[in-house]
Amino acid sequence: MNIHSNFSLKNYNTFGIDVKARQFIAVDSVDALEAVLRKYPHEKKFILGGGSNMLLTQDIDALVIHVAIKGITVIQEDENYVWVQAMAGENWHEFVLWTIEQNFGGLENMSLIPGNVGTTPVQNIGAYGAEIKDTFVQCSTIAIDGLTTPIFSLEGCKFGYRESIFKQELKGQYIITSVVFKLTKHQHAINSNYGDIKAELAKHGIQHPTIKDISNAVIAIRQSKLPDPKELGNSGSFFKNPVITREHFEKVQQQFADIKYFEVSPTEVKVPAGWLIEHAGLKGFREGDAGVHKNQALVIVNYGNASGTELVNLSKRVQKTVFEKYGIAIEAEVNII
Repeated sequence: MNIHSNFSLKNYNTFGIDVKARQFIAVDSVDALEAVLRKYPHEKKFILGGGSNMLLTQDIDALVIHVAIKGITVIQEDENYVWVQAMAGENWHEFVLWTIEQNFGGLENMSLIPGNVGTTPVQNIGAYGAEIKDTFVQCSTIAIDGLTTPIFSLEGCKFGYRESIFKQELKGQYIITSVVFKLTKHQHAINSNYGDIKAELAKHGIQHPTIKDISNAVIAIRQSKLPDPKELGNSGSFFKNPVITREHFEKVQQQFADIKYFEVSPTEVKVPAGWLIEHAGLKGFREGDAGVHKNQALVIVNYGNASGTELVNLSKRVQKTVFEKYGIAIEAEVNII
Protein backbone atom coordinates (compact mmCIF):
# COMPACT_ATOMS: atom_id res chain seq x y z
CA MET A 1 0.00 0.00 0.00
CA ASN A 2 1.46 3.29 -1.13
CA ILE A 3 0.34 5.89 1.40
CA HIS A 4 1.44 9.52 0.99
CA SER A 5 1.69 12.02 3.82
CA ASN A 6 0.89 15.75 3.65
CA PHE A 7 -0.44 15.17 0.12
CA SER A 8 -1.80 18.04 -2.00
CA LEU A 9 -5.37 17.55 -3.23
CA LYS A 10 -5.20 20.38 -5.77
CA ASN A 11 -5.39 17.96 -8.71
CA TYR A 12 -8.10 15.87 -7.05
CA ASN A 13 -10.87 18.50 -6.78
CA THR A 14 -12.39 20.38 -9.68
CA PHE A 15 -12.18 23.76 -7.91
CA GLY A 16 -8.40 23.30 -7.84
CA ILE A 17 -8.14 24.17 -4.15
CA ASP A 18 -4.67 23.43 -2.79
CA VAL A 19 -5.37 21.81 0.57
CA LYS A 20 -3.41 18.94 2.06
CA ALA A 21 -4.46 15.46 3.12
CA ARG A 22 -2.74 14.17 6.26
CA GLN A 23 -2.53 10.80 4.48
CA PHE A 24 -3.60 9.78 0.98
CA ILE A 25 -3.98 6.48 -0.84
CA ALA A 26 -5.57 5.56 -4.19
CA VAL A 27 -7.28 2.17 -4.58
CA ASP A 28 -7.98 0.55 -7.96
CA SER A 29 -9.93 -2.54 -6.88
CA VAL A 30 -12.59 -3.52 -4.36
CA ASP A 31 -10.09 -5.90 -2.76
CA ALA A 32 -7.58 -3.08 -2.31
CA LEU A 33 -10.27 -0.88 -0.78
CA GLU A 34 -11.25 -3.61 1.67
CA ALA A 35 -7.59 -4.14 2.54
CA VAL A 36 -7.12 -0.45 3.40
CA LEU A 37 -10.27 -0.40 5.53
CA ARG A 38 -9.11 -3.54 7.37
CA LYS A 39 -5.57 -2.26 7.94
CA TYR A 40 -6.64 1.15 9.26
CA PRO A 41 -9.84 0.48 11.24
CA HIS A 42 -9.32 3.32 13.68
CA GLU A 43 -8.13 6.01 11.27
CA LYS A 44 -10.54 8.82 10.47
CA LYS A 45 -11.31 8.41 6.76
CA PHE A 46 -12.32 10.74 3.96
CA ILE A 47 -13.60 9.16 0.74
CA LEU A 48 -12.70 10.94 -2.50
CA GLY A 49 -14.13 10.19 -5.92
CA GLY A 50 -13.89 12.60 -8.84
CA GLY A 51 -13.75 15.61 -6.52
CA SER A 52 -16.42 17.35 -8.57
CA ASN A 53 -19.10 18.12 -6.01
CA MET A 54 -17.09 19.45 -3.12
CA LEU A 55 -15.54 22.69 -2.02
CA LEU A 56 -12.55 22.14 0.24
CA THR A 57 -12.02 24.93 2.76
CA GLN A 58 -9.34 23.34 4.96
CA ASP A 59 -6.71 20.62 5.13
CA ILE A 60 -8.14 17.12 5.57
CA ASP A 61 -6.95 15.67 8.88
CA ALA A 62 -7.73 12.10 7.85
CA LEU A 63 -6.73 9.20 5.65
CA VAL A 64 -8.05 10.24 2.24
CA ILE A 65 -9.02 7.20 0.16
CA HIS A 66 -9.27 7.96 -3.54
CA VAL A 67 -11.61 5.44 -5.16
CA ALA A 68 -10.21 4.75 -8.65
CA ILE A 69 -11.87 1.39 -9.39
CA LYS A 70 -12.51 0.97 -13.13
CA GLY A 71 -14.60 -1.37 -15.26
CA ILE A 72 -17.83 -1.50 -17.30
CA THR A 73 -19.74 -4.78 -17.68
CA VAL A 74 -23.03 -5.81 -19.27
CA ILE A 75 -24.42 -8.11 -16.58
CA GLN A 76 -27.84 -8.90 -18.05
CA GLU A 77 -29.97 -8.16 -21.09
CA ASP A 78 -33.23 -9.08 -22.75
CA GLU A 79 -34.89 -8.06 -26.00
CA ASN A 80 -35.54 -4.48 -24.90
CA TYR A 81 -33.19 -3.64 -22.05
CA VAL A 82 -29.60 -4.02 -20.92
CA TRP A 83 -28.29 -3.91 -17.36
CA VAL A 84 -24.85 -2.28 -17.20
CA GLN A 85 -22.57 -2.23 -14.17
CA ALA A 86 -20.06 0.61 -13.97
CA MET A 87 -17.40 0.69 -11.28
CA ALA A 88 -17.18 3.70 -9.02
CA GLY A 89 -13.94 5.12 -10.44
CA GLU A 90 -15.19 5.39 -14.02
CA ASN A 91 -15.43 8.97 -15.27
CA TRP A 92 -19.14 9.73 -15.61
CA HIS A 93 -19.03 11.49 -18.98
CA GLU A 94 -16.78 8.83 -20.50
CA PHE A 95 -19.23 6.19 -19.26
CA VAL A 96 -22.16 8.06 -20.81
CA LEU A 97 -20.31 8.24 -24.14
CA TRP A 98 -19.63 4.49 -23.92
CA THR A 99 -23.35 3.76 -23.47
CA ILE A 100 -24.16 5.89 -26.50
CA GLU A 101 -21.54 4.10 -28.60
CA GLN A 102 -23.32 0.84 -27.72
CA ASN A 103 -26.69 2.47 -28.58
CA PHE A 104 -27.87 2.08 -24.98
CA GLY A 105 -30.33 4.83 -24.12
CA GLY A 106 -31.17 6.62 -20.89
CA LEU A 107 -28.12 8.65 -19.84
CA GLU A 108 -27.65 10.94 -22.85
CA ASN A 109 -29.25 14.01 -21.23
CA MET A 110 -26.62 13.83 -18.48
CA SER A 111 -23.63 14.09 -20.80
CA LEU A 112 -20.64 16.15 -19.66
CA ILE A 113 -21.60 16.26 -15.98
CA PRO A 114 -18.29 16.27 -14.08
CA GLY A 115 -17.34 13.54 -11.62
CA ASN A 116 -17.17 9.77 -11.34
CA VAL A 117 -19.86 7.08 -11.43
CA GLY A 118 -19.58 6.23 -7.74
CA THR A 119 -20.69 9.63 -6.54
CA THR A 120 -23.64 10.03 -8.91
CA PRO A 121 -26.18 8.30 -6.64
CA VAL A 122 -25.15 10.40 -3.66
CA GLN A 123 -26.46 13.55 -5.34
CA ASN A 124 -29.00 11.87 -7.61
CA ILE A 125 -27.34 13.94 -10.33
CA GLY A 126 -29.49 15.20 -13.16
CA ALA A 127 -29.74 17.54 -16.11
CA TYR A 128 -32.20 18.49 -18.85
CA GLY A 129 -35.10 16.46 -17.50
CA ALA A 130 -33.18 13.31 -16.52
CA GLU A 131 -31.93 12.07 -13.16
CA ILE A 132 -29.93 9.05 -12.01
CA LYS A 133 -33.02 7.56 -10.38
CA ASP A 134 -34.67 7.18 -13.82
CA THR A 135 -32.28 4.38 -14.87
CA PHE A 136 -30.76 3.33 -11.54
CA VAL A 137 -31.20 -0.32 -10.50
CA GLN A 138 -28.85 -0.75 -7.53
CA CYS A 139 -25.44 0.11 -6.14
CA SER A 140 -22.92 -2.04 -4.30
CA THR A 141 -21.25 -0.59 -1.23
CA ILE A 142 -18.79 -1.27 1.56
CA ALA A 143 -19.50 -0.11 5.09
CA ILE A 144 -16.54 1.94 6.30
CA ASP A 145 -17.04 0.52 9.79
CA GLY A 146 -17.72 -3.21 9.82
CA LEU A 147 -16.84 -3.96 6.19
CA THR A 148 -20.29 -5.32 5.36
CA THR A 149 -21.20 -5.08 1.67
CA PRO A 150 -24.89 -4.20 1.36
CA ILE A 151 -26.54 -3.58 -2.00
CA PHE A 152 -28.93 -0.63 -2.11
CA SER A 153 -31.98 -0.79 -4.38
CA LEU A 154 -33.71 2.16 -6.02
CA GLU A 155 -36.17 2.37 -3.13
CA GLY A 156 -33.42 1.93 -0.56
CA CYS A 157 -31.53 4.96 -1.85
CA LYS A 158 -34.45 7.31 -1.03
CA PHE A 159 -33.72 9.55 -3.98
CA GLY A 160 -35.01 13.12 -4.01
CA TYR A 161 -34.05 16.29 -5.82
CA ARG A 162 -30.23 16.19 -5.54
CA GLU A 163 -30.70 14.01 -2.48
CA SER A 164 -30.27 10.41 -1.38
CA ILE A 165 -29.88 8.33 1.75
CA PHE A 166 -26.10 8.64 1.30
CA LYS A 167 -26.34 12.40 1.70
CA GLN A 168 -28.66 12.22 4.68
CA GLU A 169 -28.98 9.51 7.35
CA LEU A 170 -26.16 7.33 5.97
CA LYS A 171 -23.77 10.16 5.18
CA GLY A 172 -20.14 9.09 5.55
CA GLN A 173 -20.98 5.49 6.42
CA TYR A 174 -20.71 3.67 3.07
CA ILE A 175 -18.44 3.70 0.03
CA ILE A 176 -20.19 3.03 -3.28
CA THR A 177 -18.11 0.61 -5.33
CA SER A 178 -20.32 0.12 -8.40
CA VAL A 179 -23.66 1.15 -9.87
CA VAL A 180 -26.04 -0.81 -12.11
CA PHE A 181 -28.20 0.99 -14.69
CA LYS A 182 -31.09 -0.35 -16.77
CA LEU A 183 -30.85 1.12 -20.27
CA THR A 184 -32.89 0.76 -23.44
CA LYS A 185 -31.57 -1.13 -26.48
CA HIS A 186 -34.03 0.39 -28.96
CA GLN A 187 -37.19 2.51 -28.96
CA HIS A 188 -35.35 4.99 -26.77
CA ALA A 189 -37.38 7.55 -24.84
CA ILE A 190 -35.95 10.69 -26.42
CA ASN A 191 -36.16 13.62 -24.02
CA SER A 192 -35.81 16.84 -26.00
CA ASN A 193 -38.37 18.96 -24.14
CA TYR A 194 -35.96 21.56 -22.80
CA GLY A 195 -35.89 24.76 -24.83
CA ASP A 196 -32.10 24.81 -25.10
CA ILE A 197 -32.06 21.28 -26.52
CA LYS A 198 -34.84 22.09 -28.99
CA ALA A 199 -32.95 25.15 -30.16
CA GLU A 200 -29.66 23.27 -30.53
CA LEU A 201 -31.33 20.50 -32.55
CA ALA A 202 -33.14 23.04 -34.74
CA LYS A 203 -29.85 24.81 -35.41
CA HIS A 204 -28.60 21.61 -37.02
CA GLY A 205 -31.89 20.80 -38.75
CA ILE A 206 -32.48 17.67 -36.67
CA GLN A 207 -36.18 16.79 -36.47
CA HIS A 208 -35.96 13.17 -35.31
CA PRO A 209 -33.02 13.07 -32.88
CA THR A 210 -31.15 9.96 -31.82
CA ILE A 211 -29.65 9.52 -28.37
CA LYS A 212 -26.32 10.62 -29.87
CA ASP A 213 -27.97 13.78 -31.22
CA ILE A 214 -29.31 14.54 -27.74
CA SER A 215 -25.90 13.93 -26.20
CA ASN A 216 -24.19 16.15 -28.76
CA ALA A 217 -26.76 18.90 -28.14
CA VAL A 218 -26.29 18.71 -24.37
CA ILE A 219 -22.50 18.77 -24.75
CA ALA A 220 -22.69 21.83 -27.01
CA ILE A 221 -25.02 23.63 -24.59
CA ARG A 222 -22.92 22.85 -21.55
CA GLN A 223 -19.69 23.84 -23.29
CA SER A 224 -21.24 27.17 -24.31
CA LYS A 225 -22.37 27.94 -20.77
CA LEU A 226 -20.11 26.07 -18.39
CA PRO A 227 -16.35 26.45 -17.98
CA ASP A 228 -14.08 23.42 -18.30
CA PRO A 229 -12.80 22.60 -14.77
CA LYS A 230 -9.40 21.86 -16.31
CA GLU A 231 -9.19 25.48 -17.40
CA LEU A 232 -11.22 27.30 -14.74
CA GLY A 233 -11.89 25.73 -11.35
CA ASN A 234 -15.56 24.96 -10.73
CA SER A 235 -17.96 22.16 -9.85
CA GLY A 236 -20.72 22.84 -12.35
CA SER A 237 -23.96 24.03 -10.76
CA PHE A 238 -23.16 25.38 -7.30
CA PHE A 239 -26.77 25.93 -6.22
CA LYS A 240 -29.95 23.87 -6.29
CA ASN A 241 -32.99 25.22 -8.08
CA PRO A 242 -35.33 26.17 -5.22
CA VAL A 243 -38.74 24.50 -4.98
CA ILE A 244 -41.29 26.81 -3.34
CA THR A 245 -45.01 26.72 -2.70
CA ARG A 246 -47.29 27.96 -5.45
CA GLU A 247 -48.67 30.56 -3.04
CA HIS A 248 -45.17 31.89 -2.39
CA PHE A 249 -44.36 31.88 -6.10
CA GLU A 250 -47.50 33.81 -7.05
CA LYS A 251 -46.59 36.55 -4.58
CA VAL A 252 -43.10 36.82 -6.10
CA GLN A 253 -44.57 36.73 -9.62
CA GLN A 254 -46.77 39.72 -8.85
CA GLN A 255 -43.63 41.79 -8.38
CA PHE A 256 -41.44 40.06 -11.01
CA ALA A 257 -43.77 39.09 -13.84
CA ASP A 258 -41.00 37.68 -16.05
CA ILE A 259 -39.68 35.20 -13.46
CA LYS A 260 -38.97 31.78 -14.94
CA TYR A 261 -40.44 28.63 -13.37
CA PHE A 262 -41.28 24.96 -13.86
CA GLU A 263 -44.35 23.14 -12.60
CA VAL A 264 -43.48 20.52 -9.97
CA SER A 265 -46.93 19.69 -8.59
CA PRO A 266 -50.28 21.41 -8.08
CA THR A 267 -48.82 22.98 -4.93
CA GLU A 268 -45.12 23.47 -5.79
CA VAL A 269 -43.05 25.37 -8.35
CA LYS A 270 -39.34 25.13 -9.17
CA VAL A 271 -37.55 28.40 -9.90
CA PRO A 272 -34.23 28.40 -11.82
CA ALA A 273 -31.56 29.59 -9.39
CA GLY A 274 -29.46 30.81 -12.31
CA TRP A 275 -32.25 33.19 -13.37
CA LEU A 276 -32.56 34.54 -9.83
CA ILE A 277 -28.81 35.12 -9.52
CA GLU A 278 -28.50 36.71 -12.97
CA HIS A 279 -31.45 39.05 -12.44
CA ALA A 280 -30.10 39.99 -9.02
CA GLY A 281 -27.18 41.47 -10.95
CA LEU A 282 -24.53 38.94 -9.96
CA LYS A 283 -23.78 37.18 -13.25
CA GLY A 284 -20.09 37.80 -13.91
CA PHE A 285 -19.56 39.29 -10.43
CA ARG A 286 -16.06 38.79 -9.04
CA GLU A 287 -14.26 39.26 -5.74
CA GLY A 288 -10.55 38.64 -6.20
CA ASP A 289 -10.18 35.19 -7.76
CA ALA A 290 -13.67 34.09 -6.64
CA GLY A 291 -16.41 34.78 -9.16
CA VAL A 292 -19.85 34.05 -10.57
CA HIS A 293 -19.36 32.78 -14.10
CA LYS A 294 -20.04 35.24 -16.91
CA ASN A 295 -22.06 32.76 -18.99
CA GLN A 296 -23.92 30.80 -16.30
CA ALA A 297 -24.83 32.41 -13.01
CA LEU A 298 -25.34 29.00 -11.35
CA VAL A 299 -21.60 28.40 -11.50
CA ILE A 300 -19.09 29.76 -9.01
CA VAL A 301 -15.53 29.72 -10.32
CA ASN A 302 -11.97 29.90 -9.07
CA TYR A 303 -10.03 32.23 -11.37
CA GLY A 304 -6.74 30.92 -10.06
CA ASN A 305 -5.84 31.28 -6.42
CA ALA A 306 -9.10 31.68 -4.55
CA SER A 307 -9.29 29.81 -1.27
CA GLY A 308 -12.21 27.58 -0.40
CA THR A 309 -13.25 30.09 2.25
CA GLU A 310 -13.30 32.93 -0.30
CA LEU A 311 -15.53 30.87 -2.58
CA VAL A 312 -17.86 30.04 0.32
CA ASN A 313 -18.06 33.72 1.26
CA LEU A 314 -18.99 34.59 -2.32
CA SER A 315 -21.69 31.91 -2.32
CA LYS A 316 -23.13 33.37 0.88
CA ARG A 317 -23.19 36.82 -0.70
CA VAL A 318 -25.11 35.37 -3.64
CA GLN A 319 -27.61 33.68 -1.33
CA LYS A 320 -28.10 36.85 0.71
CA THR A 321 -28.60 39.05 -2.35
CA VAL A 322 -31.13 36.68 -3.92
CA PHE A 323 -33.10 36.35 -0.69
CA GLU A 324 -33.19 40.10 -0.13
CA LYS A 325 -34.53 40.71 -3.65
CA TYR A 326 -36.93 37.79 -4.10
CA GLY A 327 -37.54 36.34 -0.64
CA ILE A 328 -36.41 32.97 -2.04
CA ALA A 329 -33.69 30.95 -0.30
CA ILE A 330 -31.26 29.08 -2.54
CA GLU A 331 -29.20 26.19 -1.16
CA ALA A 332 -25.75 25.04 -2.14
CA GLU A 333 -25.70 21.81 -4.15
CA VAL A 334 -21.98 21.46 -3.55
CA ASN A 335 -20.71 19.82 -0.34
CA ILE A 336 -18.70 22.36 1.63
CA ILE A 337 -15.93 20.67 3.62
